[in-house]
Amino acid sequence: MKDVTQAENTVLIAHDADIERAAFALKAMSHPLRLKILCAVGEQELAVQDIVECVGTTQSNVSQHLAKLRDKEILASRRDANRIYYRVKDGRTLRLIEMMRDVYCSS
Repeated sequence: MKDVTQAENTVLIAHDADIERAAFALKAMSHPLRLKILCAVGEQELAVQDIVECVGTTQSNVSQHLAKLRDKEILASRRDANRIYYRVKDGRTLRLIEMMRDVYCSS
C-alpha cells in the first residue's frame, strides 16, 4: 500500500502547458512511419531521398509525413539548391526516442 500512496503523491508533469506540449509531440510522433523517419534521421541531417531510402516507401508518402513533422515543429528543414535536408529540431525529441527504444525494442 505504501507504493500506491507514494505514486499518488508523485506529479510527473505539473503544468498544463507542459502536458499540452508533451501530448502535441507524442501525437506528431505516434504514426509508425513518422517514428521510423525520426529514427532514420536521428542526430544527423538527411536529404529527403536519403530518408526515402532508409524507410522504404515512396517519396510522396515520406514528403507528406515530413511536412507534418515540420508543421508540428518536430523537424527543421533547410534547402540547398534543389535538395531539402531535415534534422530533428529539439534534442529532447531524440532523448524521448532513445527512451522508447530502451523500453520497447529488443536488444
